Amino acid sequence: MLVTRRHLVVGAAAVASVSAAKSQKLIPTAGQEMGPFYPVLRPADHDADLTRVKGRNGTAIGQPINVIGRIVDLRGKPVRDAEVEFWQCNAAGRYDHPGDRANPAALDPNFQGFSRLATGRDGQFKFRSVKPKDYNTPVGIRTPHIHFDIRGASDRLITQMYFPGEPLNDSDFLLKDADPKESLIAEAIDRLSGDPQALAFRWTVVLGLV
Repeated sequence: MLVTRRHLVVGAAAVASVSAAKSQKLIPTAGQEMGPFYPVLRPADHDADLTRVKGRNGTAIGQPINVIGRIVDLRGKPVRDAEVEFWQCNAAGRYDHPGDRANPAALDPNFQGFSRLATGRDGQFKFRSVKPKDYNTPVGIRTPHIHFDIRGASDRLITQMYFPGEPLNDSDFLLKDADPKESLIAEAIDRLSGDPQALAFRWTVVLGLV
């Protein structure tokens, strides 16, 4: 095959295009406040199923959900062995925390409320919980959310995950000022075939450093 100047120019452009694509960086997930209800006393049971507490026969009250999370770096490479802690209120809007005792909503003895997991080789983690409820605070009503404390080898991200389509998302005093706001809202996906009663969501977290 005769290699012409045109071939060289086109080939160089293709290489440049691939190199540019590889050099593009993702936008880091926005950080958020830890909030006042990080667990003071962590439950002995902190596995990936928050709808059951070991040693008890009941299940948590509320709409069950499955969350499939994935942690990547700025170039989209999976972050393995990241430590993921998360906590949330129950389906009535109550945290199992001494600071939330004035809340008239009841505690749920069958709701775990906190978990600590690690990402796999593909950067993924998965858990089952109940959808948290909105609740009132002295500075406004919070839309449903789950708190996260994520630690890679060189980075720590404290943030919150929100649910799509919630009417309070636009007025929540933390979410509305987040940048980028879209990085905090999970994607609704089809229910998992093995758990058809639970809503399902996918959320990708981008760490600025790992």
